[in-house]
Amino acid sequence: MQKKLKVNDRILQVASALFYRQGYNQTGINQIIAEADIAIGSLYNHYPSKNALLLAYLRKQEEEWLEGFEAFSKGATTPEEKIFKFIDYRIRQQQDADFSGCPFIKIASEVGVSDLNVLQVVEAYKEKQRSLLNGLFRQIVYSGPLNRKQLADNLFFMIEGATVNATIARNTQGLEGVRKIMKNMIH
Repeated sequence: MQKKLKVNDRILQVASALFYRQGYNQTGINQIIAEADIAIGSLYNHYPSKNALLLAYLRKQEEEWLEGFEAFSKGATTPEEKIFKFIDYRIRQQQDADFSGCPFIKIASEVGVSDLNVLQVVEAYKEKQRSLLNGLFRQIVYSGPLNRKQLADNLFFMIEGATVNATIARNTQGLEGVRKIMKNMIH
């Protein structure tokens, strides 16, 4: 059983790196098999299709993001601090990934409407992030021109756009600008 788990982990690790680095459509099953150093049967014992492997990759990315954010925001005691940690975490992710972008946005742009199951997973993940921000904004004292839900949603959309810009411009200026705007709005 332990050996099976190690093979599964190796397959997912290799596929994750390839999907993120070169894209889902550009990654072939044979490349995954070769780089994971497994037999073709081993791959299909764990994942009945490339699409099943993609869904496992997305679940793993979501789990890692949530755990990473939790660790990154440890010590933040107020909702405002956690909001800024959310922005800072997205900045850190882009820097750590050498501005390779959000894996969910990348996959959504690759599969388009051809795979509604994948798009539902991406949408659900993004909705979890929005919900997290909405929960934090419900806890803050704010009397600006937007209600707190509008403010949270707008922050989410600004971060998403700035993340795409970080990939294109290969810097975090857009995300840092979003942070400054929020600092002025919720100081």
